[in-house]
Amino acid sequence: MTSPAAQDYLKAIYKLSRDQTTASTSNIAARLRVAAGSVTGMLKRLAEQGYVEHVPYYGARLTAAGEREAVRMIRRHRVLEAFLVERLGYTWDEVHEEAERLEHAASDELIDRMARALGEPSHDPHGSAIPGVAGEFEEPSYPALAELAVGLPAVLRRVRHDDPEALRYLAGLGLVPGAELRVVQRAPFGGPLRLEVGGQMRILGRELALALEVEPMAGQPAGGGADG
Repeated sequence: MTSPAAQDYLKAIYKLSRDQTTASTSNIAARLRVAAGSVTGMLKRLAEQGYVEHVPYYGARLTAAGEREAVRMIRRHRVLEAFLVERLGYTWDEVHEEAERLEHAASDELIDRMARALGEPSHDPHGSAIPGVAGEFEEPSYPALAELAVGLPAVLRRVRHDDPEALRYLAGLGLVPGAELRVVQRAPFGGPLRLEVGGQMRILGRELALALEVEPMAGQPAGGGADG
């Protein structure tokens, strides 16, 4: 058994590695909002328990046991988010912190029953893939909306943001998983994007656009596109 704090570390290392970002002490500290000294101590304990390996000039890397535990916790979190939205009437901006608390207390049996009650959902409310019971896990990589070519229609697949205010703002613009959109205009020098979302014109800043993953509908490569 790992402690709730250790489970959070394993999830953080897993996600940093999946994002192709070095799971260094500083990156882990930034993601978890803790002091670097705390990270060093926890990594040492996790290494002693066989969950983490320290890689010189890289940082932390999960062992097979560490990866299994991280995926198990990710499954718990995402099933809980889906259940809270679909069965308990929560909105997508309310569920992250609630799921963070519940994921450490819920049993695997409870999570599995929740998943079965929902018909084994494949994705959480933010579009992230939910690992299966056996840990099977496939999360396609999609380009960011900020890099989508001007004029190319796409479907919003995933929102990589957990700030409630940002999620409420995006929902107000119709930018939720499954929404069809296209970039009409991209302002130069990192300026905002003008979008068509469900037939409505919207303006979105580049910072938020980087947190939205889209799948081009026309089979054409994303990226590029004229500014202005």
